[in-house]
Amino acid sequence: MKKATKKEIDAIKSSLVERYSEAVTELSYTNAYELVIAVALSAQCTDKRVNLITPALFESYPTPEDLANADIQEVKKLIQSCSFFNNKAINLISMAKRVVNVYGGKIPLDEKELVTLAGVGQKTAHVVLIEYTQANLMAVDTHVFRVSHRLGLSSDVSAIATEETLVKKFKTNLHQLHQGLVLFGRYICTAKNPKCDSECFLQEFCKSKDGFKPR
Repeated sequence: MKKATKKEIDAIKSSLVERYSEAVTELSYTNAYELVIAVALSAQCTDKRVNLITPALFESYPTPEDLANADIQEVKKLIQSCSFFNNKAINLISMAKRVVNVYGGKIPLDEKELVTLAGVGQKTAHVVLIEYTQANLMAVDTHVFRVSHRLGLSSDVSAIATEETLVKKFKTNLHQLHQGLVLFGRYICTAKNPKCDSECFLQEFCKSKDGFKPR
């Protein structure tokens, strides 16, 4: 597969930033605590599904203190329509307990601190910081992975390696580019039946229509 040239990379970047300059996550939240929960739940689950689950969850446990003292079975019941809900329920309560005991009930907005929370890996931490603080970071989900490979921006086999490559090639405006790549992949450069002729504004840079997935 051909790699994107420096000129193409610059053009792709400009187009994405212009198109998605105001883009934000489609997850519903009102504060950093709710955002961490929503992003954690979204792993292997759609944003639409998460947004159906979280209103009752947030109402039942509006603060980290409330969730830290939650009954595990009640949490499982509230999120049972989400994939891997058993593990996610355990992690949510553990996360809340650490936030209360170590961080005084406030979500730490620092990557090294965030990844110490149960259920929060590098990707989740990056998504939270990109959304909440507009941090100059990149996070690679299945949409970003697929799009970056189709456009010849990366040939890496893992999401982490792809993230490193995109950071090196784009350098700036990473929070806008992350949001843009996610939405572009979700609605235009879809895994099946991508809207190449009808909606794609990056078609001239496309190198492949394969359905790339990280290993």
